[in-house]
Amino acid sequence: MSDTLAARAAHTLEVKHSRFIVHAASVAAPEAALAFLAEVADPAATHNCWAYRIGAQYRFSDDGEPAGTAGRPILAAIDGQGYDQVVAVVTRWYGGIKLGAGGLVRAYGGAAAECLRLAPRQALIVHGELALTYPFEVTGAVHAALGQFGAEKLAEDFLAEGVTLRLRLPADRIDALKNHLRDATRDRVRCQEPPGHPKT
Repeated sequence: MSDTLAARAAHTLEVKHSRFIVHAASVAAPEAALAFLAEVADPAATHNCWAYRIGAQYRFSDDGEPAGTAGRPILAAIDGQGYDQVVAVVTRWYGGIKLGAGGLVRAYGGAAAECLRLAPRQALIVHGELALTYPFEVTGAVHAALGQFGAEKLAEDFLAEGVTLRLRLPADRIDALKNHLRDATRDRVRCQEPPGHPKT
């Protein structure tokens, strides 16, 4: 189980007159990461380097710095601090003294790591989906169980023979909900996890 940010975070670092400002946020999708980049990047700055990690998806950019000296160290900082679903943007204003490749890696990676180390964290809850099919007469028992297990209704269809319901809930509660529904309805609810559904 990894963590994400509980709130947006920022951190400032100065290295040989170059100023670095890190902005980091929790994001659930690549589009949200790129929207955050567009929001916090300063077009007047020398470079706006960034990286995000969302599960198996990741991207990074050196934004004109020598290849491998900015984006990859920022991504390494996200992974090194045990984060997922996080984007970090490090904006640099050049101060007139070249830092060299090693200095850039330390500055970008170090600024991002320090920002994330100091940031408020929260455990990332992994969610899964569950499809239920049941006769009308047990609807009350099913609906009563949803709040108890933190399930969110995604879709509900009423058919001639009963109801189909699609839920999203914390993955570690799926089996408990199935067992509860089996007992509460005398095994009249059919539960199915969508095949190949990526847990988020």
